[in-house]
Amino acid sequence: MDIDKLQNKAVDIRKELLTMIYEAGGGHVGGSLSSVDILVALHYGVMRLDPRNPKWEQRDRFILSKGHSVEGYYAILCDIGFFSKDELKTYRKFDSKLIGHPSNKVPGVEASTGALGHGLSIGIGMALAGKMDAKDYKVYVLMGDGEQAEGSLWEAAMAAGNYKLDNLIGIIDRNGLQISGSTEDVMKLESLKDKWTSFGWHIQSLDGHDITGLIRAFQSIPVQKGKPHLIIANTIKGKGVPFMENDPAWHHKVPDSQQLNMALQALDAQYKEVR
Repeated sequence: MDIDKLQNKAVDIRKELLTMIYEAGGGHVGGSLSSVDILVALHYGVMRLDPRNPKWEQRDRFILSKGHSVEGYYAILCDIGFFSKDELKTYRKFDSKLIGHPSNKVPGVEASTGALGHGLSIGIGMALAGKMDAKDYKVYVLMGDGEQAEGSLWEAAMAAGNYKLDNLIGIIDRNGLQISGSTEDVMKLESLKDKWTSFGWHIQSLDGHDITGLIRAFQSIPVQKGKPHLIIANTIKGKGVPFMENDPAWHHKVPDSQQLNMALQALDAQYKEVR
């Protein structure tokens, strides 16, 4: 799939997740929008997956550690064939598998997440298993930047460096905001690069909305044998919808019908002509 098609796919996913949140009456808008390009790069351009065989042993593993931003993830799993559009429409409805945080009852979801700081530990277990079983799959863990204040995450970061898990890729969605404001006002995180480097990780910092750059970075891994890899993806919370961008109020706010229409119109203008 060429880059224009991938960028258009990201627009599709943003429109879908906004509609899901509006119809469900709940969800996490800002962080879902900021992570879409990362998810698109991975699921359409990098990872080895087989929706017809979700438990294929050689598949790459993905864990959404920032589990509250699940809407775009569900939309992508549906789009690539893990479950139907009819099931996607049950999001947050009574007795649906598609609850407000990832559930491993959903085809394609590797781990139930939502309690921040736990996804990396799960990923380490999967990466260790891959090494022990001599499998060549990779494990990708998408974390939030507010999540970096969780102590359990740093225990995991230390363990990954200790076990030289070069089949493990962490990604930080660095949008700079969390529900109560700026991450640096809530808990100073910088320098993230220095912190993660000290735990034995190889670090790349790049534009988290540059799908081409993301794919190239993912495909270059492992850069250094014996080192887990971290991508600090610099993003914009609410990306793609001007009145939602960089506004922490949209962390967990539901658009009304007028706001939804405005958002969808803004996104429609971002489609690229594909020849």
